[in-house]
Amino acid sequence: MLFDSWDDVVAFALTLPDTYMESFYNQPAPKVNKKAFVSQGHEEGSFHVPSPHDEKAVLLETDPDTFWQTKHYENWPGLLVRYGSQDPERIATVIRRAWWDKAGKTQRKAFGERP
Repeated sequence: MLFDSWDDVVAFALTLPDTYMESFYNQPAPKVNKKAFVSQGHEEGSFHVPSPHDEKAVLLETDPDTFWQTKHYENWPGLLVRYGSQDPERIATVIRRAWWDKAGKTQRKAFGERP
């Protein structure tokens, strides 16, 4: 599994339970429970993923080549992820967590513990 493009991100996201594509800020994005859990973002070569502030800080500090932000995202619970990361399993985990955070109680219970 690689995350070299938006198509790769979408293909992975749609493997998660109860996901579907729908418009999010006028662009198609994977959603669960009517909530986008990844989006194309506004920066070339990257996509956006929601992330709680504490986890976001760790990601930004431990892998700044992959995880980054612009001023637009500084106070927002989310960050940008560059395509082509050297650690695709970590990216997959971040996407799974974003899905879990947006999923409903029944969906979470069926999925299991937060990744």
